[in-house]
Amino acid sequence: MKRVSLAIVFACCTLALAAQDAIRVNYKGAKPTIVDFASAFLFSHDEDEDECDQEATGWVEYAISNYLKGEPQEEWVTLTVDEKNGYICCESRHEDYMIRAEMCYWNESDGKHKLFAYSSWLFQNGKPHLGQYDGITFFRYDNATKKMKMCESPGFDVDYDNTSYDLPRTSKDIIVTKWDDNGNKKQKKTLKWNGRRFSL
Repeated sequence: MKRVSLAIVFACCTLALAAQDAIRVNYKGAKPTIVDFASAFLFSHDEDEDECDQEATGWVEYAISNYLKGEPQEEWVTLTVDEKNGYICCESRHEDYMIRAEMCYWNESDGKHKLFAYSSWLFQNGKPHLGQYDGITFFRYDNATKKMKMCESPGFDVDYDNTSYDLPRTSKDIIVTKWDDNGNKKQKKTLKWNGRRFSL
């Protein structure tokens, strides 16, 4: 299947989420944590939701569920939860393949909103093996309503042509990596966060 058609499939999956009402983010304390955002995103689907959405995030949902219950992860799953920096990374390895899913959020400069992102990419022997479930999705959270809703990528267009996106753990910027047809890194650039959107 050509890369462009895979991008269309991913777009259809995310559009199903976009059609939903805003997702309520439940939390305890003064403000939501990255675990609260992740839980809202992962556990908000309906029972009759399209299989596409469930397959794309189901394995991460299972890992977060184990984390919340205090249960060990499967031996092929590595989960990193950094609440202080608002970052989660979940990796699943099988033979030569590794799926890497990241989640993080940014505080917007207006003090009224937050931006949450989910990014997932498949690699084989350390090189991208991009498929239908790869991509990056953004949600905008409203502090007043305590709900978030899918939004367009703020300030840039997502490139699905041999391109992957790394979310920040300690900085605020997104790293974009362009790969050649042999799976070698061709170019890297940084999308800088200005408090509302990203720019080069």
